[in-house]
Amino acid sequence: MGHREDLLEGAKRCLLGQGFVRTTARDIVKESGTNLASIGYHYGSKDALLVQAYVSLIEGLGDTFDPGWGGDEPASAPGSLERFQAVWTTVIRSLPEARAIWMLSLEVVVHADRLQEVRKLLAEAQEQGRSGIVPLFNGVPEAELDQETVDTEGRFYQTLLNGLMVQWLFDPDTATDAEQLTEGLRRVVKGATTG
Repeated sequence: MGHREDLLEGAKRCLLGQGFVRTTARDIVKESGTNLASIGYHYGSKDALLVQAYVSLIEGLGDTFDPGWGGDEPASAPGSLERFQAVWTTVIRSLPEARAIWMLSLEVVVHADRLQEVRKLLAEAQEQGRSGIVPLFNGVPEAELDQETVDTEGRFYQTLLNGLMVQWLFDPDTATDAEQLTEGLRRVVKGATTG
């Protein structure tokens, strides 16, 4: 690995161990075995590096959200309630293991005034998150999604994900499960189409 990759991996470890607020450039350098100048050279700033590390952690987590259609289990039809429930079951199953990553999200919200540059960069990265989650539900490859789908369905799923994340971090025992979420959607859709 080169300095760029070493810095990224070191920043990930720092984030998981210390969070955004407590991680310093010196912590990253110590953890990565690089030097201070390499942060600016490869990433521009410590905050930009931390955001890239966080996005990388989220992308890795997002890979666990795919129910892995195939094998003996047939894929549910794209857009179906069965698929909706299967994806959320998989997402919820991953939440306990990814607690440290989700705590980073809350840290940015809670300490937004101290992390303005990080917040700005993460806000820009949310678009990528929206387009990444949609294919799990509608089966359309990310590269083929139109902007309207990302801006509507992507925002819907991202909002549900953020709400579930907060519930599970607060109290996993009372947090919404995939069945409850699916039944809630079923009732909302039924009410909207009959009213």
